[in-house]
Amino acid sequence: MERMQDVRLFIRVVDLGSFSRAAAELGIGQPAATKQIAQMERRLGARLLHRSTHGVSPTEIGLLYYDKCRLIAHHAEEAQSVAALLQSQVQGGLRVSTSVGFGRRVLAPLLMQFMHGNPHLQVDLSVDDRYVDLVEQGVDVALRMGRLADSTLGARYLGINPWVVVASPRYLEQRGAPAHPDELSRHEALVYSSVQGDARWHFSGPNHQAAVVAVAGRLRSNSLSTLLAAARDGMGVAILPWYVANADVRKGQLLALLEQWSLPSQEIHAVYPSPNLVPAKVKQLVDWLQGKFDARWWTQTR
Repeated sequence: MERMQDVRLFIRVVDLGSFSRAAAELGIGQPAATKQIAQMERRLGARLLHRSTHGVSPTEIGLLYYDKCRLIAHHAEEAQSVAALLQSQVQGGLRVSTSVGFGRRVLAPLLMQFMHGNPHLQVDLSVDDRYVDLVEQGVDVALRMGRLADSTLGARYLGINPWVVVASPRYLEQRGAPAHPDELSRHEALVYSSVQGDARWHFSGPNHQAAVVAVAGRLRSNSLSTLLAAARDGMGVAILPWYVANADVRKGQLLALLEQWSLPSQEIHAVYPSPNLVPAKVKQLVDWLQGKFDARWWTQTR
């Protein structure tokens, strides 16, 4: 960048035939301008300008150098224009990251809708339940669940990820449906070992009631798909994100329980490498996702 400033200064000195006028145009002092050109000449090992009381003019070498500088400046301005254009348009490649289940069941269909409205966009969706370093992996935007740790990343709150208590009709015929969270301690629990308090399930209910229930069961897993399959197979009661359970609830293969009580909802955030200079394609996607994940959206038929 410093060399480009020197190039632009040299061009304007030759164009105007004056150090003072070029310096004034570029917002620097004449002594600084004179010093910069002298440093250029020392660096190049050649005199670029004839100096006289009538002004300045390029030497033979200076004129050749001036022509090359004009070409360099033109290409630099063209590159800036291209960068500004790309920054303002929804086009090019967009790398998106999220968890496996959320990506497959929720985000992938939404991204397809977004791509229909933005035909010049190419999306690379990466799903991984492990933490992904956005900068190291070259990710433009990630959708993450739960509260965010303080960091230098940019982030936007998008909504909630609600959870639900479910069991199969066959299991409930055998064991009965719990009427209060406390009754879950007498049921076979399918325990998700990653979030929601592990084997202590937290509920909030009518009139600001709260319940914390210690549950137990023969199966525990960090795989939501495994717990979904086990619940569908009548092996017990599970707490699952609504996006995992909703299709089976709608088909009647699972029943939602304790609907007057709610489990803690996870926050959903869009996260990107920097809060500043966010590309248009990222901003447009995040704006489009804003409001998608409110409480009503999850129960709509899609």
